[in-house]
Amino acid sequence: MTVSGYEVSCDPDKLDFAVICGFIASSYWAQGIPEAVMRKAIANSLCFGVYTAAGQQVGFARIISDRATFAYLADVFISPEHRGLGLSKWLVQTIVAHPELQGLRRMMLATRDAHGLYAQFGFNTVENPQSLMQIWQPDVYRLK
Repeated sequence: MTVSGYEVSCDPDKLDFAVICGFIASSYWAQGIPEAVMRKAIANSLCFGVYTAAGQQVGFARIISDRATFAYLADVFISPEHRGLGLSKWLVQTIVAHPELQGLRRMMLATRDAHGLYAQFGFNTVENPQSLMQIWQPDVYRLK
């Protein structure tokens, strides 16, 4: 799948940290995340950017993975003014098909409202959620 006038790239030199940090810091899942934390997260992840033909970044996602057995999809977004064009589908499709993410035992994500999008690419609800555990600190980025 391609979307005319856009590109998906894993080139870390193309990433626009201002766009990424601005969006993620105002998101429901990482509100207030400090730029230094976001930079560290990006540096330690396989990142995907969505760009216009002019090179403007309009989307992002990152994979946290050992690239052998497990991956976690995080921080997925398309800028509001570029939604409705199929970019999120194209981005997820590109991620799931990435050569370094093949043969994994498990790929996970968390979403509040995009279950339908991810289901199109094989994501399902967790069968045995009682087997999963977490340390949850939802206010970790809030100033104290």
